[in-house]
Amino acid sequence: MEWETVIGLEIHAQLSTRSKIFSGASTAYGAEPNTQACAVDLGLPGVLPVLNEKAVAMAVKLGLAIDAEITPRSVFARKNYFYPDLPKGYQISQYELPVVGRGHLEIELEDGETKTIGVTRAHLEEDAGKSLHEDFHGMTGIDLNRAGTPLLEIVSEPDMRSPREAVAYMKKMHSLVRYLGICDGNMQEGSFRCDANVSVRRRGTEKFGTRTEIKNLNSFRFLEKAIEFEVERQIDVLEGGGAVVQETRLFDPDKGETRSMRSKEEANDYRYFPDPDLLPLDIDSTFIEQIRAELPELPDEKKNRFKTHYGLSAYDAATLTTSREMADYFEAVVEQADAGQAKMAANWVMGELSGALNREGREIGDSPVSAQALGGLLARIQDNTISGKIAKEVFEAMWAGEGDADTVIEAKGLKQITDTGAIEQVIDQVIADNPKQLEQYRSGKDKLFGFFVGQVMKQTGGKANPAQVNELLKKKL
Repeated sequence: MEWETVIGLEIHAQLSTRSKIFSGASTAYGAEPNTQACAVDLGLPGVLPVLNEKAVAMAVKLGLAIDAEITPRSVFARKNYFYPDLPKGYQISQYELPVVGRGHLEIELEDGETKTIGVTRAHLEEDAGKSLHEDFHGMTGIDLNRAGTPLLEIVSEPDMRSPREAVAYMKKMHSLVRYLGICDGNMQEGSFRCDANVSVRRRGTEKFGTRTEIKNLNSFRFLEKAIEFEVERQIDVLEGGGAVVQETRLFDPDKGETRSMRSKEEANDYRYFPDPDLLPLDIDSTFIEQIRAELPELPDEKKNRFKTHYGLSAYDAATLTTSREMADYFEAVVEQADAGQAKMAANWVMGELSGALNREGREIGDSPVSAQALGGLLARIQDNTISGKIAKEVFEAMWAGEGDADTVIEAKGLKQITDTGAIEQVIDQVIADNPKQLEQYRSGKDKLFGFFVGQVMKQTGGKANPAQVNELLKKKL
């Protein structure tokens, strides 16, 4: 506890435009290498970049969502450096005047408290290509399909003090860009990744320690592990009498450690200057207000509405609003079933449905059971056609494509027995068949009540209405 960790994140969100930021080339993922890189992306002589208006609108949308300043006039600059997958020898980015200025994002900590993380800026830039090492023996392949893809780099203040706070911030930003529809958030494809700036200082010290930058972290788990390792490494260096070197490091997930990549560049190393081929970007208030009018209900707003309107707990509301797709699915289920059954709908979406999705690695948009179909199943529980236990069997059949709830219930003969006379007959038979347990129960062994319930449910194939079974059994016993 002698040391304090200081963390800032630079998140790179690939914007969901159909064409690139300065050319008409496609941004579709998965094409054959070098089939989606045009003359503009390659920086061939005589070409001129043209700014993609959709990319600007998406940047402004994020700025409004984090209550940030939108810069009326921003400038594109050339960031000069050599890299094999950067064919122009420079990257078009923004430096002194980014499109989005200071904002903030609230995160929820493990103890339920909230913390505000400052956002320094968010600027537009083009992505570089990709170096491929796996399929080439002793060589590196270059795929320039990604070159020119629009990126929004979101730079936080150094406000995070633990790896878990950093993960909470990255998850919140990941959820936000997906809610806004500006980034698909696919971390496996590199659409959402971050660089972590990490330093340590003795508690009570105001001055920040020397920071290192961990590049290209594309999973929440890798972010947490990389920061944990780097913090321990820096403390060991300092306690051993050494000095932390400002550098860029890479995280090796197989070894769980960071390793030095290169010395950390400063802004002057990149020789920034305004791009002579691009005019300053002027954004007027009309454009901003049009985008503000198109903003969806944001995660925090939706979470609060779920708590007040549906009476859900803070945990349930937070879980269901993690993604816009899950929140929409839940509301469609409630609409199909009954608003009074919101808690049951929440349990099914977070339980059976999420479990089945995780088991098969599916997204909620690919669920074989639609929200309307799940709502129909819950309606059959609600009207006592089936019990909650039988509903799980019905759900599995629906997941396997055997039809909607009514079709499955009819085909498998799963309707719940609610006829009091029929249930009483089974209870009488169970009591007659178990005189020893009856005597023990009546002598004070109350736990045997569960035994009798189980026997009745067994005799009815699980179809007897549990509430009726409990009520009638108590009277008979």
